[in-house]
Amino acid sequence: MLWLCSAALNMQFIGIPLRKPSHTEIATASVMAVGLWVAGVGLMQAAQLALSRVDAGALLLVMLWGCVSVRVGIRIERGGRHLLASLAVSALLLGAYQVLSQLFSG
Repeated sequence: MLWLCSAALNMQFIGIPLRKPSHTEIATASVMAVGLWVAGVGLMQAAQLALSRVDAGALLLVMLWGCVSVRVGIRIERGGRHLLASLAVSALLLGAYQVLSQLFSG
């Protein structure tokens, strides 16, 4: 039984060892993502750049993944694998978001 638990703790994604963040770390990352999103949307409004609801939602999703990925152990400053993992998950999230936004828009 002990080997089962240790195997679950050593999960990897394309060779990157992942860790299980605590509830507090996820909550902190979520608050930070929302703060960065508000700042980003505010800067875009100040620059008078048009931003639709769907685009604002996609920006929030990418900000959230960026903040949570660091807590999971994916850090883009650590090299190509980490950058590839971050971009791959971002692309998958944005693809799913695009499909769902078109599905529920009418």
